Amino acid sequence: MKRSINPKSISLVEYIFVQRALAIKKARTNFWSFCCFLYPEFYKDSRPYLKDLCETLQAFYEDRIDKRILIINMPPRHGKTFTARLFVLWIFGKDPKLKVITGSYNQILSGLFAQQTRDGIVVENNSVKNEYFSNIFPNTTIKQGDAAKGFWSLDGSEEKNYLATSPGGTSTGIGANYILVDDIIKSHEEASNELVKDKHWDWYNNTLVQRMERPRKQILIMTRWASDDLVGRMLKKKPNKCHLITYKAVQDDGSMLCDEIMTKAEYDDVTSEMGADIASANYQQEPIDLKGRLYTRFKTYDRIPTDENGNPLFTAIKNYTDTADTGEDYLCSINYGEYNGEAYALNVLYTKAPMEETEPATAKMLHDDGVTIADIESNNGGRGFARAVERILQTKHHSNRTRINAFHQSKNKKARIISNSTWVMDHIYFPVNWRDQWPEYHDAMIKYQKEGKNKHDDGPDATTGIAEKCGQGSRMGFE
Repeated sequence: MKRSINPKSISLVEYIFVQRALAIKKARTNFWSFCCFLYPEFYKDSRPYLKDLCETLQAFYEDRIDKRILIINMPPRHGKTFTARLFVLWIFGKDPKLKVITGSYNQILSGLFAQQTRDGIVVENNSVKNEYFSNIFPNTTIKQGDAAKGFWSLDGSEEKNYLATSPGGTSTGIGANYILVDDIIKSHEEASNELVKDKHWDWYNNTLVQRMERPRKQILIMTRWASDDLVGRMLKKKPNKCHLITYKAVQDDGSMLCDEIMTKAEYDDVTSEMGADIASANYQQEPIDLKGRLYTRFKTYDRIPTDENGNPLFTAIKNYTDTADTGEDYLCSINYGEYNGEAYALNVLYTKAPMEETEPATAKMLHDDGVTIADIESNNGGRGFARAVERILQTKHHSNRTRINAFHQSKNKKARIISNSTWVMDHIYFPVNWRDQWPEYHDAMIKYQKEGKNKHDDGPDATTGIAEKCGQGSRMGFE
């Protein structure tokens, strides 16, 4: 039998050399291949979510994603920070003139990110692993004498290439083509602290973003602790500029994101030691305030109750007003109609405007809706506010229809709000579009937390007043 002639074979050593050369060439142009080449024990085909993450980052770099803000939500210990650091390395290899600012929870973590990124370029111990960044990008090196842990330069660049910072930290001395923020909220307490989240937003927009230069790309990697965290605000304020990818530890079908990293039994064991809301934030990317909020539902109406002739069935139209105690507080004034023991919100004034604006605005709202009784808390400046509103009703609107009831509220505010929350959810109706009509009031209601520090409680406080007046009347001792 005639045998086919095989081509001349090459030695095993030559084969390995050729394969390695091909892998290096591919790693220069493909981020997933870059990660696989350097860390094959972590980046492998049995972890498809990591490949998806790497391909998304590369598409973002190559402008195949038509957004300037990439948001990545991912559970802990699944490689999000590791991959982000390798991405910074890869784009420096592609273009050593790029400038990058990274931000983390505090200066220690941001410095660690910076050090590990720098050390990924500077090879100090060839016995640690088989392959190194310098094998792929030999021409990208740290500039001698300019290799501080959190602030360094690459050879050939006339400016600093890298700065590590944290909320409240400086960003002077470098522009940024890329900003990368990695998990700047680290605890339940911070997620419930409105002041901390405000500071994050101000720091990001007034410090970091001001340093940006083309292509002005931003990457936000965060556990979704709160609906109004940095990511939540970005998605709300700049939805058309954001590309969001979310990875949950437990998939919708009950399977795990990656059994090699966390099995279901391990997940159950870890999360059994934490609250359900914290577990959902950490591993399922469900904001903790949506789990921990006091009001979990609201009733709505598209038409007020009317008889067969279209006449309103309200037995009374009333108002409850919580005046602003300080300049940071909101005045919250709510007109509502009573029918069959329930309340229908008709109009809301929720504002930080000064009294010279809120007094006539409240009087006009009472007049326009035909309010017969207005209960106004008289704590602090409330009694003077009530007298001013009554005077404006008489002198400007020539109306004596509204009886102003100024009273002192002595009960603990938070206790009142919590104890009446079920009645609010079951018996107060809001217009179907109340989110659009009264956005700040709506946010104050849906974000109010059972535990933790609430920045403002004026909306829930006034709404609780309706529950007390309409739902329980004289039993609360106000009439």
